[in-house]
Amino acid sequence: MDEATQSLQELGGYIESQLSNDVLKFWTANRELNVEIRPDGITKVLKFLRTDANCLFEMLVDICGVDYPDREARFEVVYNLLSLRHNQRVRIKLSVDEETSVASVMSIYPSASWFERECWDMYGIFFSGHSDLRRLLTDYGFDGHPFRKDFPLTGYVEVRYDDEQRRVVYEPVKLTQAFRSFDFLSPWEAMTRELPGDEKATTEDQG
Repeated sequence: MDEATQSLQELGGYIESQLSNDVLKFWTANRELNVEIRPDGITKVLKFLRTDANCLFEMLVDICGVDYPDREARFEVVYNLLSLRHNQRVRIKLSVDEETSVASVMSIYPSASWFERECWDMYGIFFSGHSDLRRLLTDYGFDGHPFRKDFPLTGYVEVRYDDEQRRVVYEPVKLTQAFRSFDFLSPWEAMTRELPGDEKATTEDQG
């Protein structure tokens, strides 16, 4: 174990000792510290990580979601923090189901506003206490949350400009052909045109 990993292990042990009621486990991977916590402890944990002298994770780099449809708590919310003072990073993770909301951390990290809006837009993860939780990347009339694993590749509606109505209209998706996945491994779907160099592979050569 190198010095950087050892330092992160010690930091993980310190965080766990100070937040024993909220931290479920911690581990290091690729010189990064990961901490899994209880969902209802997110504000307490982040406030501690930002202000404690041994942590000082004053920069929220990102908040993102992950979808595991087969899990009971299908969504993972991931917070990536950076300490410029100690030159260290920590990744905080929590798991929630579709019905459980996560407390907004805008009061601790104001930059969380857009990150939480993106998670809501893409995954449908609700952040309670957010002052302006609305879609960020999709349109106002968008149906569904496109980063969920069960969201159809074609979406639910399509947008086009109607010349007769002279405006943009929303309509159910209409496909002229069913969606097909080409793996190019089947002899019926493989490429048939001759590739450069194929002319050298003759029956005589193989004999």
